Amino acid sequence: MSKSLQAIRGMNDILPEQTPLWRYFESTVARLLDNYGYKQIRMPIVEFTELFKRSIGEVTDIVEKEMYTFEDRNGDSLTLRPEGTAACVRAVLEHGLTGAGQPQKLWYIGPMFRHERPQKGRYRQFHQIGLEVFNIDGPDIDAELIVLTWRLWGLLGIRDAVKLELNSLGTSESRGRYKVALVEYLSAHLDKLDEDSQRRLKTNPLRVLDTKNADTQAVLVNAPKMADYLDDESRIHFEGLKARLDAAGIPFVINTKLVRGLDYYSKTVFEWVTDKLGAQGTVCAGGRYDGLVEQMGGKPTTGVGFAMGIERLILLLETLEQVPEEISRQVDVYLCAFGEAAELAALALSEKVRDQLPNLRLQVNAGAGSFKSQFKKADKSGALYALILGDDELAQQVIGFKPLRGQGEQQNIAFDALAAHLATCVVQG
Repeated sequence: MSKSLQAIRGMNDILPEQTPLWRYFESTVARLLDNYGYKQIRMPIVEFTELFKRSIGEVTDIVEKEMYTFEDRNGDSLTLRPEGTAACVRAVLEHGLTGAGQPQKLWYIGPMFRHERPQKGRYRQFHQIGLEVFNIDGPDIDAELIVLTWRLWGLLGIRDAVKLELNSLGTSESRGRYKVALVEYLSAHLDKLDEDSQRRLKTNPLRVLDTKNADTQAVLVNAPKMADYLDDESRIHFEGLKARLDAAGIPFVINTKLVRGLDYYSKTVFEWVTDKLGAQGTVCAGGRYDGLVEQMGGKPTTGVGFAMGIERLILLLETLEQVPEEISRQVDVYLCAFGEAAELAALALSEKVRDQLPNLRLQVNAGAGSFKSQFKKADKSGALYALILGDDELAQQVIGFKPLRGQGEQQNIAFDALAAHLATCVVQG
């Protein structure tokens, strides 16, 4: 017998009972970004592999071990996008969106792909919402990105569960000086470093700061600090960001080991972390990448952005029981019709009601069925009310109205008064 077909490990179906929460989260973010003046951009999920090698860095874990890369029929090396910033920069350059220094505030949503070990909150196909801002170089836009996420956490009811961590990586020049000092220090303690950190010391020494190994973390306690090597420009920028966050009343902590896993960051880096999800605690992260556009062939253009993991934030909402009760109900009213004449009238009546109440979630029974079977489907739908239309009601031009989730007697409502009655009971209630 052939093996049953299944989804690829780490690439999950999002089932109908889960999608209302996803839609709630996505629509909440979209409304917020509209209010802040961000415009949506949509990029392909497949790009030339060279794009990610040039932007992310060839010695990063993503490029070395995690990308889904393949040759197409033309022999071109293509990659499923592992993150969104590089693709967004490519689109901005290709279409001249930042020409003549024009600022752009963009956002995107979609799946990303990395061949990681699947675990709670970490998948091989995962979904992100990302923001990218170009040609605005002051700390005010860095602050805006953080402020709007703080507002989002408030809208979602999760502010008390997340913490903001900040750092500055300085310019490439100051970071280069710091790398020299860090490598010199760590080389003197090489025997105390874990194997992965010893490898990174030769390829990407800043990533050693992000180690989870306890022995290496002990070595790092006395390691040189990035703050001591910052140039004046980066230091002023960072102080300006902190002052704005203080003014907005947003608490934060400085994490001198925060470096992020991508080569293109400079100056500001930040992460929103939580201790409610176990080891996978980062729910939103980003920073400034002022040299990336030029690195990818464009003119010098400042950039800053972040990405938030949808799966982790959905999981956090569920863990904290911050799922609004109303979104789990996908049907407000279920209309049961008995007999062909009633079914025809139900179709016409339901469309008239939808004309008057476009936000009402009204489901009309399909597939006929007995009184008992239709009411069973009405109850299973989660509807608050059932509407009943049979030959007797049709003759009187009324429809039965029966509460399903609370107290109240069944009553008859005239056809022409139905929309107004539903508006009182459902749309406003």
